[in-house]
Amino acid sequence: MKALQLPQIDLSRIAGDFKNLDPKDVGNWAPAPKIAVLLGFLVASLVAGWWFLWDPLMTELEQKRAEELTLKEEWLNKKRQAVNLEQYQQQLNDIDRSFGALLKQLPNKAEMESLLVDISQAGLSRGLQFETWKPGSEAVKDFYAELPITLRVTGGYHDLGSFAGDVAKLSRIVTIGSIAIESGKEGLLKMDAVATTYRYLDDEELARVRREKAEREKGGKK
Repeated sequence: MKALQLPQIDLSRIAGDFKNLDPKDVGNWAPAPKIAVLLGFLVASLVAGWWFLWDPLMTELEQKRAEELTLKEEWLNKKRQAVNLEQYQQQLNDIDRSFGALLKQLPNKAEMESLLVDISQAGLSRGLQFETWKPGSEAVKDFYAELPITLRVTGGYHDLGSFAGDVAKLSRIVTIGSIAIESGKEGLLKMDAVATTYRYLDDEELARVRREKAEREKGGKK
């Protein structure tokens, strides 16, 4: 049995075929140049198709897939919210009740004077001496107002601590900050502090605050 012999390729002849090409007579080109030109057109077509058609389509497809995932996540979130709607409403009601209870701890404008008296009485009942009692400017917030009071009181170490504890136990919210203590005469201490009281705004004040806020927002959009 004879071994299969592969046809011999005459490279010099093929090279000669490429050298003697006549661009005006493509029909008489040798097979090798014709095949090379066809392969070149095929590769160029594939590259052009990928660059101008397939690649943009693949990019758009990836974007659509990402949008699909985002929409699915939004749908799942809304579904969870719809399922737990009653629970959310109950939580909002609980928050409203808690907020209302906290708001009741803030005095109104008419009750502020008695609150200041309670703070002063808390210090006097502990034997403290007030060297400074200076209410500052009231700062109006969204639904309440802050009134800082600069204090300087003199007394014993334990009396100062008891005074701070008594203020914290008041039925109204009062905070003490910016505390600085230094030695005084006869073993006493001097405490500088800022006691801040809070009150809620009445309907007229709330309306003014909302009106001013709306005017600021309107002016900022211009």
